[in-house]
This record gives sequence, structure tokens and C-alpha cells, in this order.
Amino acid sequence: MKLLRLSSIKSHLGLRNSLVVSSYSTTTTSTAERGLTGKKWSGSMPLIYRKISPIGDPTVSIVPVLDQWVQEGGAVDKETLQVMIKELLSHKRFTHALQMSMWMTDKRYFRISAADAAIRLDLISKVQGVEQAENFFNSISKTLRTLPTYTALLKCYAYVGNVKKAEATMDKIRELGLAKWPMAYNILLSLYHRTGNDEKLVSLMHEMEENDIGWDKFTYGIRLTAYAAVSDAEGVDKMVTRMESDTSVVLDWTCYTAAASAYAKLGLLDKAVAMLKKSEGLVSGKRSNTAYESLITQYATYGKKDDVLRIWQLYKEKRKVFNKGYISVIPSVLKFDDLECAERIFEDWESENSCYDIRIPNFMIGAYCRRGLLEKAETFMDRIISKGGKPNEYSLYFLATGYLQNNQPQKAVEKMKEAIAVCHVCHKRWKPDKEVVAACLEYFKHEGDVEEAGNFINLLGDKNIISVDVQDRLLNNFLHEEHNLDALSELNADDALVGDEEALSEHGVDRIG
Repeated sequence: MKLLRLSSIKSHLGLRNSLVVSSYSTTTTSTAERGLTGKKWSGSMPLIYRKISPIGDPTVSIVPVLDQWVQEGGAVDKETLQVMIKELLSHKRFTHALQMSMWMTDKRYFRISAADAAIRLDLISKVQGVEQAENFFNSISKTLRTLPTYTALLKCYAYVGNVKKAEATMDKIRELGLAKWPMAYNILLSLYHRTGNDEKLVSLMHEMEENDIGWDKFTYGIRLTAYAAVSDAEGVDKMVTRMESDTSVVLDWTCYTAAASAYAKLGLLDKAVAMLKKSEGLVSGKRSNTAYESLITQYATYGKKDDVLRIWQLYKEKRKVFNKGYISVIPSVLKFDDLECAERIFEDWESENSCYDIRIPNFMIGAYCRRGLLEKAETFMDRIISKGGKPNEYSLYFLATGYLQNNQPQKAVEKMKEAIAVCHVCHKRWKPDKEVVAACLEYFKHEGDVEEAGNFINLLGDKNIISVDVQDRLLNNFLHEEHNLDALSELNADDALVGDEEALSEHGVDRIG
């Protein structure tokens, strides 16, 4: 019985076309989002952060850890909490950052500032959705509705692609006389680029020049991306030249990774690699870890294995490598089908980490499964559990998809049920591929097991993976022996691997392998 197209299975094991990955974000990042400030840790606070840092799963709350810290007499002040929130945000740990932001005011009763409100607004949008972010904005006092909060609201609308509301927010910023800096412009420019409003993008850049609002590195990055999107190599060249000659812009490594991405999109890999070499020369300071991770990922995307391993070695020599480093290098090495190298790097991680974070082994599980090495994947899963690791929906889903690929539908169905059972009902989280779900239902049909099919469909509904309407349609199709793919159209082909950014990084999804 042919349950699933091989191509679909492989795509959901991470075997997909490579995308140009850049550390440069065309959505402007505020100062509040750039990680730790110049403030140094003081007193015993490194200990509390070290207690929080290993909790990689966003579904595990950090509030009990914070409460226990205070109960045991640990000191905590607002400034240090603000620094920790920014650090969590810089690592895309949005759920935990929001929990700490709420704890800061709800449990410690610190007064919220406009900057605090702006960060919380952004976090609410990412974790709970833009509607909840709007509700929060409307609930705060007018004294807190300043440039930071309006800019955060603008960013929320840009994030979901709502041009109309973003433009209305920008008009309000102009009306208040706050449109004097490039940040808000950059957010709207990025939105125009992503939504194909090229004329509006050019018009807005002219407005910046007319109002003497200088470009910054983000503005250049957006323009580079826009030129690359329309295959304008000359435009990219001119923009790089202008950027390098602009004395008002302090060039850093992100400027050149943005240029590298633009050239790569044009197929000019030699120029892209040349830009990465320039980027390497500007790596320094607190963001060095992020820089090395970006370089590793981009070199992998451009097929430069030697450079991947060279930067990885340099990274280990220069900096302490945390989980994010392994999250960048393991899928990068796997891109070259080098399982042995990936296994060595994994063993290095395992030997140095007492807290077993499931994100890292998930890359290996996916790699074994897409190569048909199911016994090795099973043994690896047992190893994870024996060392205190807790398989999540991605771990189990990879196994399920591997079983389908190898014509073991019964095992696949069992793992799918486990994956659905452990997944959490939350905003923009994991969903299985519609063809995988259809294959499971086909198995139940083949076995004539109406009861188990109904239980499976209800489980999907209980976890908000499918709507009530789809539940009814699936059950009806099953009873009348009709096809289920059309009924599952709300499950997009990439849902299993494309959730919010936090979900991707937190669960070890290989985006480039």
C-alpha cells in the first residue's frame, strides 16, 4: 500500500531546497532587542540567569524558577530584570521573555516604563498574536504611548503584513512629530518590500531624503534585499559602494552578511563569499556568537564546507559556545551529508552539557530518518531518554515520517499519535503535513478501524491542529471512503517545519539541511 509520496516525506524530514539565510533582518531591531547592554552583571544574578538559561523549551515556564529564587532570599532589581529580558529576546526566547516581563510588574510590582511597554507589546504580538498586542496597547496610559510603543505597534502590524494598519500607525507617528529617525521608516520599508509595494518603497525612501533622515545599516540592508529581489545586480553594486562610503554609518558584520545574501540571491556566489570574508573581519564584541553562527549558516548555504568548519573552529577558540552555536553548525554540516562530522559535534555538545536540550538531538533524529537509518534513529531516541532528554512533537514526527518513508505504517501511526499527544496548544505551533495525516487515515481505512480513526481525528481537533469543520469532513470522508487531502487543505505543506521563529529554533528544525 502506497501511503505517501516520497518527495513529501523527505521535505518534512528537512530535505528541502536551500534558502539564503542571513543574520540580517530587514525588520528593524530596536536597541531593546540587541541583547545585553553595556551593563555588567552584579552580585549573584549570574546564578539566576544560569538557572533560567538551560530551560530551552518555551512550553516550560520560568516563573517557578523566579519565584523560588525570591523565596530563597535571592535579590532581584528592575534593571537586572530588564537586562535579562533583553538577553532572552536576543536569543528569540519570546515566551520566556514575556513571562519575565509580566513577572517584573505582576510579582515584583515594578512600574512599567514606555520602553518596557514597547518590549512587552512586541513580545505579546510574537507569543499571543497581534490582536492581543492591540489590546495591550489600548490598555496602557497615554503617557506610555510614545515613540517606542508606537514603533513596537508598527512592527506588530508589519510582522503580520497588515499594510493598512501599519500605514495608519506611521501617520500617527508623523502627526505626533516623531518621524525624525530611521527606525519606523525601516519597518515600513521592509513591509513594502515583503508585500511587493515597490513604488511605495521608493517613495518612502525619497521622503527620508527630503526630510534629511539619514539612512542606517538597516535601511541599506532593506534596499540591498529589494534590488536583489528584482535581479538588479547593478543596483546591489551601487548600494554596497554607497554603504561603504557613507561616513555616517558604522559598518559592522551584519552589513556585509546582508550584502552577501543579496549577491547570493542573484547567483553571484563569488561576490557573496567575498562579502562574508569582509564580514569576518568585523566580528567583535558581545554579538560575536551570533556573528559566527550567521557565518556558519551562510557558508553552508553557499556550499562552502571548509569555511563552515574553519569558522566553527574559530568560534570554539574565541567564544564559549552555547546551544545556539550547535543549532547553527549541526544542520550546516548535515547539509553536506556528513553524518560522521555531525555526530562528533553532537558528542562534543553532549559531553559539555548536563541539561539535555531536545533541540540539538532533533537534528540528528531528522538526519537519520531521512536517510532511512531507522534503527539508528530508534537507538538514538533511547539514548536521549536515558540521559534525561524528553522527546517533543518534532522528535516523534520525524520518526513517524521516517516509518512512512520505509513502509512501516503501523509504527508511523503510533508515533504520530504520540507526537500529537505531546504537542502544546498555542499560537503558531507545530502542525503535521496534510499528506502525513492522510496517510495515517488511509492506514485506519485499510485496517477497517473506524473507532481508532475517530480517536485520531478527535485528537487532532483537541490540539487545534484542525478545525471542528475539518473534523466532521474527515470523519464523513472516512465513512464514505472518500479522499481526505482536500479536507486537509488548511494544513499547509510546510506547517510541520514552519511555525514561528521560536518554535523552529526551540525544537531543532533543520531549515537548511
